[in-house]
Amino acid sequence: MQNYVLKDNNISFNDIYSIVKQDLKLTLDKSVIDKINNSRKFLEDKITNTDNQYYGINTGFGDLHNVKINSDDLSSLQSNLIKSHACGTGNRVGNEIVRLMILLKIFSLSKGYSGIRLKTVERLVFFYNNDILPIVYKYGSLGASGDLSPLSHLSLPLIGLGEVEFKNEIYKTETILKKFKIEKIKLESKEGLALINGTQYMLASVIFSVIDSLRLSFFADKISSISLDAFNCDLSPFNHLVSKIRPHEGQLNVSKIILTYLKGSQVNDLEKEGVQDPYSFRCIPQVHGATRDTISYCIKIITTEINSVTDNPLIFSKEDKIISGGNFHGQPLAFAIDFLKIAISELGSISERRVFNLMSGKRNLPSFLSDNPGLNSGLMILQYTSASLVSSNKQYANPSSTDSITSSNGQEDHVSMGANGANQLRDIIDSLYDILAIELITASQAKEYNSYKSSNIINEFIDDFRKFVSKITNDRVLSDDIKKTANYLRDYKIEKLLF
Repeated sequence: MQNYVLKDNNISFNDIYSIVKQDLKLTLDKSVIDKINNSRKFLEDKITNTDNQYYGINTGFGDLHNVKINSDDLSSLQSNLIKSHACGTGNRVGNEIVRLMILLKIFSLSKGYSGIRLKTVERLVFFYNNDILPIVYKYGSLGASGDLSPLSHLSLPLIGLGEVEFKNEIYKTETILKKFKIEKIKLESKEGLALINGTQYMLASVIFSVIDSLRLSFFADKISSISLDAFNCDLSPFNHLVSKIRPHEGQLNVSKIILTYLKGSQVNDLEKEGVQDPYSFRCIPQVHGATRDTISYCIKIITTEINSVTDNPLIFSKEDKIISGGNFHGQPLAFAIDFLKIAISELGSISERRVFNLMSGKRNLPSFLSDNPGLNSGLMILQYTSASLVSSNKQYANPSSTDSITSSNGQEDHVSMGANGANQLRDIIDSLYDILAIELITASQAKEYNSYKSSNIINEFIDDFRKFVSKITNDRVLSDDIKKTANYLRDYKIEKLLF
């Protein structure tokens, strides 16, 4: 098994993608180990040799920040924090997100500004490398003092509590510790706070959402090319001259991609039924391109966050300071997540409009793409399903970051709700797979009624798709087709995702 050596340098989005996709194991470089140890030594010297009060180190938490804690109770303070804040509810968080949460927490702690012991970080590395995955729940984070509840559930196994999944089985943590012959960690000063302050839940979730968004952008372009072909559309709006004078990068790229996909199609040579096509066809570069640009923006924000320290207080050993700040606040991510929610939902919105047009009975296509409309309803209700999903996505796309609920007796009086936004984004993405699946079914069916030849790229794609879903000649249960097609898109091998 290949290893990824975590060094004292910045990590790119490509690095994260490679680690996740290649299932690389993690090793800490000496430079990282030294930073962790130096930070811890500085903290221990401070709390041993001064009478200063430091938030969450020798005080209570939240609105209890003015309560001084005796030195004999500093360890209990940290374990109590983990236990009391593990208040998650709802469905479990997916294993891939939980594993990435562990990795991202290690990244943040390795920067040497958290005052955590090397022993504790190494236990996280052990969990990560051995796929010992804590049970974490979707709901409970306000996205402000970090993802407190999800990260508390992530941290429970360190102190011997909670449950973990290992090799597809759920175990009590104590059982797994015995299996590996390791002891639970007894947290010391600041460690619990370092573990649960941070944005690692929403960050891990949006990283996977961005990877899915890149896949979905790829499919939106390819499937819409089939729709353009099937609906006998004019391809002149994709001419480079159009995008050249409005040179948004996404628009430029999508125009090139569409023309590449349709190179060699006879649709270029056919007489057209009007001067202009509906926006859902003609404005593909502008809409799909804007989504691509939004994804690029989100990658920039995410990359900064991956390389950030987001707990509190922060340990600056060289400057001889311990500072209580607000790096745990999720606003930068929350805004990016909301932006991506809107951008991804729009890929679905414009896709549904193309489906509607393809079923309209226009441009020599039969109504609802049926050989015998009337006796057969054809693909009629596929559009209903797409419309339902699109409407739901529009509701989810409303910004979460504009909401705030005061907590901790007013001490935490503004929150980002970034975690809720991240959950909604996952739902939007799941729906978009189904929406694009419906367009692929519809566009491929429409192509069956064209007498003209398509491009080699489109023909090969449809031929491959037909191995999984056949042409619809008579009415059948179409939910099966949607599931098969969505799974086809999820499993489809894309050689390279461009970040």
